[in-house]
Amino acid sequence: MPDTASPIRVLLVDDHQVVRRGLRTFLEVQDDIEVVGEAADGEQAVERAADLAPDVVLMDLKMPKVDGIEALRLLRERGSTARVLIVTSFTEHRTMVPALRAGAAGYVYKDVDPEALAGAIRSVHAGHVLLQPELAAALLAEDVPAPPQGRGGTLTDREREVLSHIADGRSNREIARSLHLSEKTVKTHVSNILMKLDVADRTQAALWAVRNQG
Repeated sequence: MPDTASPIRVLLVDDHQVVRRGLRTFLEVQDDIEVVGEAADGEQAVERAADLAPDVVLMDLKMPKVDGIEALRLLRERGSTARVLIVTSFTEHRTMVPALRAGAAGYVYKDVDPEALAGAIRSVHAGHVLLQPELAAALLAEDVPAPPQGRGGTLTDREREVLSHIADGRSNREIARSLHLSEKTVKTHVSNILMKLDVADRTQAALWAVRNQG
């Protein structure tokens, strides 16, 4: 039976045209992924995201005018629901940590295998958080102020279960199957968790869980 689902709409953001062209070439052969636009810097990225409503933004960090981290903040401020996947040549944790704290759903390197890149796009679109083990360790090792005492104490037992699954990188659909709940119910639990923890998205909720429920 043919797949009638809408393709994942992707916006490419990088200041190097050759990189954008390479990414587009990788992705245009995927039946379930559609490149809907490109941007050469963070300022353009925010404008194009508003016009094109992509599902996933593939974004570089080091760009002129507005860099990737500032673009992440602006996307959030303007209500974009796109999941942002950082595509970077940087390997230093100090570069990626601020991006994740600004709302990125994960990252891949610019030399990523084409199939792995497509898989990463599908993964973040499904709601996964792509946290590499070494980066999670770096986040925990950071000298970051601890959350207020008792933060998260109002979570119900079920919400703590859902939060644990979020920390494992599972999508709402996977959580629903695991806990024998409807996907709508899981979405409600996730919304309540974000509100109670006072975090902006499930990436930050996952970081909170790793830090406080381990």
